[in-house]
Amino acid sequence: MLRGVTFVPLLAWPAMTLSVILVFLNVILIGFILLHKGRGGGLSDLFGGGMTTGMSGTSVAERNLDRITIVVGVLWLATIIGLLFLFRIQA
Repeated sequence: MLRGVTFVPLLAWPAMTLSVILVFLNVILIGFILLHKGRGGGLSDLFGGGMTTGMSGTSVAERNLDRITIVVGVLWLATIIGLLFLFRIQA
């Protein structure tokens, strides 16, 4: 035992909990993104070049996967913002 040495936790339990949730959401989000069917087209799709061919034949499963991915992405962003506020309060 060290005398006179106090150990300060690096993260309080809310920040630690949000950090664990963030890691979990990272893995889930990567998995959902990899499950999407490639639509091809490269950077032209980014600027709207492939919207007509890409969205014409989407199935119910693909639309549900899109919705779930968006929800997980919003939760991921909210977790990051929550950690930002917690770290600013602790500083």
